[in-house]
Amino acid sequence: MIQSRRNFLRSAGMVAAAGALTACTVTTSGKTTTLTLNTAKVKAYGQAGINAVTTILSITAVSTVMGASAVAAIKGAGGALSVSLSAFACQTNGSLKVSYDNMSAKTRIDTLLVDLNNVAVALRAGLVAAQQTVTNSVINTAIATFNALRTVIDAFEGVLGISLPSVTDQQEATALSVLAVQ
Repeated sequence: MIQSRRNFLRSAGMVAAAGALTACTVTTSGKTTTLTLNTAKVKAYGQAGINAVTTILSITAVSTVMGASAVAAIKGAGGALSVSLSAFACQTNGSLKVSYDNMSAKTRIDTLLVDLNNVAVALRAGLVAAQQTVTNSVINTAIATFNALRTVIDAFEGVLGISLPSVTDQQEATALSVLAVQ
């Protein structure tokens, strides 16, 4: 399921749950709530999605049987993610404070998460098609890469308070390692 930007913004009220996480702090002063993100971690999440696309599409046996339309969808989602990651990186300098009334920065974060989820959706569709014909040893590498991406997305959503934090620091580190993100 692709999460819409509108649903993401509706979910932003859950941000308070993210306050204890190392990638995010939340403070409230009067009616203004400010979310401070560790942008290096957020950039790593975005890079993980780009690396997942590259890794899975580089497995010729997998990308060939996915079909041209699935590969095109994956490349398109990866390209959109790359653009949103670049836009996010341009707007930040090591950390980012987002007040609820700062829609520009909030939109950058929202777009990055939506694009990361779109990469996962496109990869899942391609891998389902590839699973039917590719040998287990080859497809398992692609599936491990996809699972690492899902772990990163779960960690990102936990940091933002969209879902309850369920990814441990060790699981996040392992997933980022699988996706060649330092």
